Amino acid sequence: MKSNIGHTQAAAGVAGIIKMVLAMRHGLLPRTLHADEPSQHIDWTAADLRLLTEAQPWPHEAERPRRAAISSFGISGTNAHLIVEEAPTPTPTEDAKPPTPPSPRTGAPLPWVLSARSRAALTAQATRLLTHLDTHPGRHHPAHVGHALATTRSTFEHRAVLTGRTYDDLRTALTALAADTAHAGAVVGTVRPGGRLAVLFAGQGSQRLGMGRELYGAYPVFAEVFDAVDAELPFDLKAVVFGDDRELLNRTEFAQPALFALEVALFRLVESWGVRPDVLAGHSIGEIAAACVAGVWSLADACRLVAARGRLMQALPAGGVMVAVQASEEEVLAFVDDERVGVAAVNGPRSVVVSGDAVAVEEVAAHFRALDRKVTGLRVSHAFHSPLMEPMLADFRAVAESLTYDRPRIPVVSNVTGRVATAEELTSPDYWVEHVRRPVRFADGIRTLAERKTGRLLELGPDGTLTALAQDCLDGGTETFAPALRRDHPEPESLLTALAQLFVTGLPVAWDTTIPLDGTTSRAQEPLDLPTYPFQRRRYWSRDTGSATGDLRAVGLGSAEHPLLGAAVELAGGDGEVLLTGRLSPAVQGWLRDHVVAESVVFPGTGFLELALRAGESAGCDRVEDLT
Repeated sequence: MKSNIGHTQAAAGVAGIIKMVLAMRHGLLPRTLHADEPSQHIDWTAADLRLLTEAQPWPHEAERPRRAAISSFGISGTNAHLIVEEAPTPTPTEDAKPPTPPSPRTGAPLPWVLSARSRAALTAQATRLLTHLDTHPGRHHPAHVGHALATTRSTFEHRAVLTGRTYDDLRTALTALAADTAHAGAVVGTVRPGGRLAVLFAGQGSQRLGMGRELYGAYPVFAEVFDAVDAELPFDLKAVVFGDDRELLNRTEFAQPALFALEVALFRLVESWGVRPDVLAGHSIGEIAAACVAGVWSLADACRLVAARGRLMQALPAGGVMVAVQASEEEVLAFVDDERVGVAAVNGPRSVVVSGDAVAVEEVAAHFRALDRKVTGLRVSHAFHSPLMEPMLADFRAVAESLTYDRPRIPVVSNVTGRVATAEELTSPDYWVEHVRRPVRFADGIRTLAERKTGRLLELGPDGTLTALAQDCLDGGTETFAPALRRDHPEPESLLTALAQLFVTGLPVAWDTTIPLDGTTSRAQEPLDLPTYPFQRRRYWSRDTGSATGDLRAVGLGSAEHPLLGAAVELAGGDGEVLLTGRLSPAVQGWLRDHVVAESVVFPGTGFLELALRAGESAGCDRVEDLT
C-alpha cells in the first residue's frame, strides 16, 4: 500500500485488506505503483517473489478459492498477518424462481426508501439506481429491491419514499426523483430536529362503508385484529362495515364499534411496522380506542364498553340535534343552559358544536346566523355530549364498573380536561361516564400536544377529519399532519404515504416489515448488488492565499500590523530580539506582478527598505542609515 498511497500508519493493515478484497471482486491484481526498481536489500530470486509491474488477471477457479496474505508491521514491533479467502459462491436453491410480480393476494404497494446527506446526493442516488435497473432489466424483483434499500442502507437526513404496486410504477416515481420533480408516488423531505409523534383516533361521523376493506385484504396484522374485535361484538361487524347499507352503519350502535375496530386494527398495523407514538389522543369514541391500545383494558373489555356505549345511546329517544357554529366557546356559553342544550365539542378557536333539544339548539343557531356566522347542522341520530345523554348514564356506569382496568403504558390526552389524563382518571369508571356527558375539549387537547413539543400527528380513522381540525388549532408552525386513510383513495397507498410523510421528517419506520414477500422470502435475504452512495466530491486543499493571518493569538503570536508582515514574536532570552515573518508572493501582493526584471518578478528595493524600517521600529530604532 505504501507505494500506492503513501504511509497510512495505523490504517495500513485495513487498507491492505480493502485492496485485496477489491482485487478479488474485480478478478485483477493491481500493479505496484512507483516501484519500478526493486529494492536491492531483498533476495527476490531466493524468495521467489516479484513486483507486479503490470496488472495481472486473477480469475476465479472452481477447484481452489483465491487467497491473499496481508501483513501489517507496527512501529513498536507488533506484527499482524492475515489470510483472506474469497467467499464461497452461493448455491441456487432448488425452489428458486425467476422474478415475479408481488403476490396478487396481498394487493399491497411496495416502498423504495432512499436517503442522502444532501438534496443533490439524493437525486444522484436515484439516478444511479435508475441507471442500474435499466442496465439490468428483470434482474431484481421490486420487493427485493425495496427490502435491500430498507435493510442495507444507512438512513440520512434528506429522504424519499417511493411507492407503487408494479415495477413500472416504482420506476416512474424513481425517474421523477432523479429529475428532482414532484410525483404522486414520491414523498420527499428533510429531517427536522425534535418532534414527538401523536396518534389521533377519529370520532363518530367519520365512518363510511367499506372502510378498512382494502387493508383487511392486504395486511394480515390488520385482518387479525379486526377479526378479534368482530369476535367480541354481538353482531357481524364485517357484514355491516363491508356491506352496502349506509344507514345501517350510521346507526350509533354499529358506527361506534366499527370505528373502534378500524382504529385499533390500524394502530396495531403501524405498530408492527415500528411506529411508536409518544402520546395518544382521540375524539369522543376515539379516546376509548386510544385508551385501549394504551393498555387501560384488554381488548375484550374495551369491546364490551364500546358495544354498550353505542347500544345505550341508540336506545335513547330520538329528537336531539347537533349544530356546528363558527364562534368561540365564550360566545356560545352565553346561550346554553346545560339543561336543554350544551356545548358538545370545542374543536377549534372558532369552532364549537352545540347539542341538545331541537328547539333550544335552533335558538342558538339563529343567533349566530344573524351575525352572519357559518352554522352547519350535523347528521346525527342523537344529541351526543348533551343533557339528553343523562338517561343512559346509570346503565353505562354499571358496564364500566364491571371492567378490569390497568395503568396506561402511553400517555393519553383527555377529552374531558384537554390535558394529559392521569392514570387515576383513566382507570376510574366515573371518568368514562363523565366522558359521555361532558364536552369534547379537542382544541385544548391539541394545544396540550403543542406544549409537549409534538411535531408529528398521525390520524387513524376513515378520513382526515381530525388533522384538518388540528391545523386550525395551531398557528401554522412546522407540524406534520398525516391522515392514515383518505376517502376515495386506495387505502394501502394512503397509509404508506402517511407514514412516508412522517418518516421524511424523522420518524423511525421499519420499512422492511411493510413489504410482502409471499413465496420469495428466502430470495429477499440474498444480497443485491445495488449502487452505493453517490458521494458529492469536492476539493479540500486549502485555498488560503495567505493574505489573512487570522487570530495569531491562538498560536501564541502577535500581529505585526503591517501589510507585508504577518506575525511578530519576541525571542526567548530576554534580549529584546523580535522575529518578524511574512509571506511575499504575487498571489498575495498582486502588485508584484507589475515589477518584472528580465522576465522575473523582483521584489523592489523600496519594499526591502519598508521591511527594514518596520523591523527597526520593533527594536527601538526609527532610522535606516544604510541598506545593502
